[in-house]
Amino acid sequence: PLPVTSVSIYDYKPSPETGVLFEIHYPEKYNVFTRVNISYWEGKDFRTMLYKDFFKGKTVFNHWLPGICYSNITFQLVSEATFNKSTLVEYSGISHEPKQHRTAPFPPQNISVRIVNLNKNNWEEESGSFPEESFLKPQDVIEKEKLLHFTDDPPEISSANTSSGWPDFNSSDEETTLQPYWWDSETVTPESEDEFVSVLPREDKNNNTVSLIEKSTSAPLSFFPVQMILNWLPPKPPTAFDGFHIRIEREENSTEFLTVDEEAHEFVTELNEPGKYKLSVTTFSSSGSCETRGSQSAKSISFYISPMGEWIEELTEKPQHVRVNVLSSTTALLSWTSSQESDSNNTIVSVVSLTCQKQKESQRLEKHYCTQVNSSKSIIENLVPGAQYQVVIYLRKGPLIGPPSDPVTFAIVPTGIKDLMLYPLGPTAVVLSWTRPYLGAFRKYVVEMFYFNPATMISEWTTYYEIAATVSLTASVRIANLLPAWYYNFRVTMVTWGEPELSCCDSSTISFITAPVAPEITSVEYFNNLLYISWMYGDDTTNLSHSRMLHWMVVAEGKKKIKKSVTRNVMTAVLNLPPGDIYNLSVTACTERGSNTSLPHVVKLEPAPPKSLFAVNKTQTSVTLLWVEDGVVDFYKVFCQQVGSNQEIKLQEPVSVFSHVVTISSLLPATAYNCSVTSFSHNSPSVPTFIAISTMVTEMNPNVVVISVLAILSILLIGLLLVTLIILRKKHLQMARECGAGTFVNFASLERDGKLPYNWSKNGLKKRKLTNPVQLDDFDAYIKEMAKDSDYKFSLQFEELKLIGLDIPHFAADLPLNRCKNRYTNILPYDFSRVRLVSMNEEEGADYINANYIPGYNSPQEYIATQGPLPETRNDFWKMVLQQRSQIIVMLTQCNEKRRVKCDHYWPFTEEPIAYGDITVEMTSEEEHSDWAYRSFRISYADEMQDVMHFNYTAWPDHGVPTTNAAESIMQFVQMVRQHSTKSRGPMIIHCSAGVGRTGTFIALDRLLQHVCDHEYVDILGLVSDMRSFRMSMVQTEEQYIFIHQCVQLMWMKKKRQFCISDVIYENVSKS
Repeated sequence: PLPVTSVSIYDYKPSPETGVLFEIHYPEKYNVFTRVNISYWEGKDFRTMLYKDFFKGKTVFNHWLPGICYSNITFQLVSEATFNKSTLVEYSGISHEPKQHRTAPFPPQNISVRIVNLNKNNWEEESGSFPEESFLKPQDVIEKEKLLHFTDDPPEISSANTSSGWPDFNSSDEETTLQPYWWDSETVTPESEDEFVSVLPREDKNNNTVSLIEKSTSAPLSFFPVQMILNWLPPKPPTAFDGFHIRIEREENSTEFLTVDEEAHEFVTELNEPGKYKLSVTTFSSSGSCETRGSQSAKSISFYISPMGEWIEELTEKPQHVRVNVLSSTTALLSWTSSQESDSNNTIVSVVSLTCQKQKESQRLEKHYCTQVNSSKSIIENLVPGAQYQVVIYLRKGPLIGPPSDPVTFAIVPTGIKDLMLYPLGPTAVVLSWTRPYLGAFRKYVVEMFYFNPATMISEWTTYYEIAATVSLTASVRIANLLPAWYYNFRVTMVTWGEPELSCCDSSTISFITAPVAPEITSVEYFNNLLYISWMYGDDTTNLSHSRMLHWMVVAEGKKKIKKSVTRNVMTAVLNLPPGDIYNLSVTACTERGSNTSLPHVVKLEPAPPKSLFAVNKTQTSVTLLWVEDGVVDFYKVFCQQVGSNQEIKLQEPVSVFSHVVTISSLLPATAYNCSVTSFSHNSPSVPTFIAISTMVTEMNPNVVVISVLAILSILLIGLLLVTLIILRKKHLQMARECGAGTFVNFASLERDGKLPYNWSKNGLKKRKLTNPVQLDDFDAYIKEMAKDSDYKFSLQFEELKLIGLDIPHFAADLPLNRCKNRYTNILPYDFSRVRLVSMNEEEGADYINANYIPGYNSPQEYIATQGPLPETRNDFWKMVLQQRSQIIVMLTQCNEKRRVKCDHYWPFTEEPIAYGDITVEMTSEEEHSDWAYRSFRISYADEMQDVMHFNYTAWPDHGVPTTNAAESIMQFVQMVRQHSTKSRGPMIIHCSAGVGRTGTFIALDRLLQHVCDHEYVDILGLVSDMRSFRMSMVQTEEQYIFIHQCVQLMWMKKKRQFCISDVIYENVSKS
């Protein structure tokens, strides 16, 4: 094989006394070998060996002797081959320079020192005695010998101490020191309590290090010189060594370096000055051709002698279990364990801010600990929220300071921002602004937002922006590209410089719903008195399914303002607008917190022609024309032209008829005319309406005379009949006054047929109120009178009640979408008093439920009368209960009566909660009695919850009344419900099957029960009439109407009984 070209030899660092690292270099191409032959001289003995454990040209020997000079070290590559059962071996030549290497000797053992006072005269003067030897004593004057012993076992050194700055005798004579952030030094473990080793780190010019020894003041050296006796034992065998090096260093200013032979085990010298001394003894080996080498680990002893003769042992203990307890955002408490007594003079607490080191000086938000601050207090003050600190604790004994504790890092949580405000900048952008506390150190603000992402279909927090910290107390950020009509939650946190980062606070949040974009009206069409309007929102990709859009508000504003709410999923609307007006159309997109309106769209509707034009009051020269108004009209123009003539008769110019009645005069007798009436609105005419009229004749022919005579006779006969009828009518009216009945005339059918003017006061039905007050003292006699002839007078009153409300409209109930929501086709709610549901789905009829507000004794909307829920409407029923905040439901029917379904079982059968649409109903309790049942429900929707009481009277037949003996029972039931009604915030909901018969009777009894307590009269006719003007057919049958009178009679009887009892009590008191 080719020879080795170069060799390098290094110490084996784990064991330089016995180990060595070889590194050889050789040609690798076409060079085959199996082993390496190593030859060398071990002192005077020659050694050689074959070695094969080379890896990439390197191997370790760990069996050499300490302190030996190994010389003439050479390497040969060996190639081996087997041929015919014989091994052929070939060695390379030696082309590299022979090497030599000396292993490090072991250090000396059991180093100890004695210090003896040589100045006996001073002791004689002070103490009067002459001891044979004077020694040093801790914390006292020199009195006796002190032995310092240095053990062979290596001390426990923390990771911070491994980079100690003591000199290395093997490197050079010059002292080399490291300058770490915290000073470190070796420590020595004493063998006994009396022995000590004082470790004093050197003073460093770096301002960040702790000053270790106070400068000595000049003092008389009355205790000096002293003698120092240094002893040691040889290193452990087998070690080849030739002597010892002794190094004496005083306060790092003066150094004495001495050498003694291998037989010496003691060294004596004098110390003439006070201060800190550091002693070290090392072994060296010099025999042979190798360079002289000392022991690798130099042991040292340190102590301090004061000018007054006191000595202080070296501190080797470092504080353990250092903990930091953050008391507040500016204060922290330190705790640790040590063998020393806890005293502020015995410790040094060194604190430095790590945050300051990471910030530029212009960005620093805290100033106190940017440089190292040393104190003796265990409480650290003036901390800054958000900053990170490092603390190290030293034990101190006099001027000596021990090794540092392990550094402890802690951080103060930032206090977070305050006054977070949001300013909207339209549908897609907002501005967030906030302020920060005056004291605070942080790296950045992190702006996050939480929203539903339609792309990922996930709601999550995402970081929107990060803002670097500045010295400014205020900050703001503009957030753009938001989704219109969308719910957002914004959060701003402060993030610190520490590792790991700290952030605060999640509670600094603000929620907001962005405004919608403005809709755009796309088409407007008008025909058949209906206006069809369509619009678009956003672009074709806009999806409203997850937005916070509630509904559209379509407004047509002219002389009359018409609004219509449309569900968000529909973008068309139909408005029934009166013709003849100019309307400003707009569509508004509405959310919970804002809206946006489209650009206005102006539409002009042509006026409608007059309707139902007819002639009245004809004379020989005049005719009165009468018609019905339709829509918005400014004035009318009326033209009349004689039939068969070109002469046109007009009203005076300008023709402006401002009413729907006009009398045309100056006409010719017995003449036919064609007349037209045209509506004008905003100077636009309508299509004229025509009518043919004729005037009366002036002369009468003979036939007319005969006819006139017959007419006069007929008139006389008719007059006689009228007188007879008037007399009979007066008698009838007299009887009606005695029984309280009244009559009125209904012109509703005439109006529907167009035979009455449209603007006439509708009729007397709405304004007229039937009334018949009766004094309670006369009530018994009144009932007897009314009950005569099989309740004839009751029947008269009830027939008059049937006419109440016939003219009141109920258009909503007649809509095709709402017909299926009515249990009975003939029981429909009036439009003006019906209960309207609030729904997110604003379709036509979505607000409909068959229910009306009924006034009560205490409130104009004290009751809601409604039908028994159907399976299709029970969700709407519970929605009404929740929206009206009703806490009492009175049910006056059973679900099934006479094998017919009267009401749906709209509540849960068990205590298991049931969802009715978006509302959850839970039955919390149920009590059953002979005539009624009581249940309590808890209904909830989202975060809203409400308790509801359910009273169910089960002994009341449909279209009937309880038995006579049951009147007491029904009155007790009414009174029980009234007592609980004080807890209800909303209207009391009353229903039976249709919501009119039993429901009306219950409401009447409840109102009369309160009325009788405060008054001495009742007006049952007026009460039922009033209820029927809010919901049709209230108190549905005559039998129920009579039953109310019977119950009032029972109420009055009980009230009189209470008066009698109170009178007896007052009478007894007066007599006593």
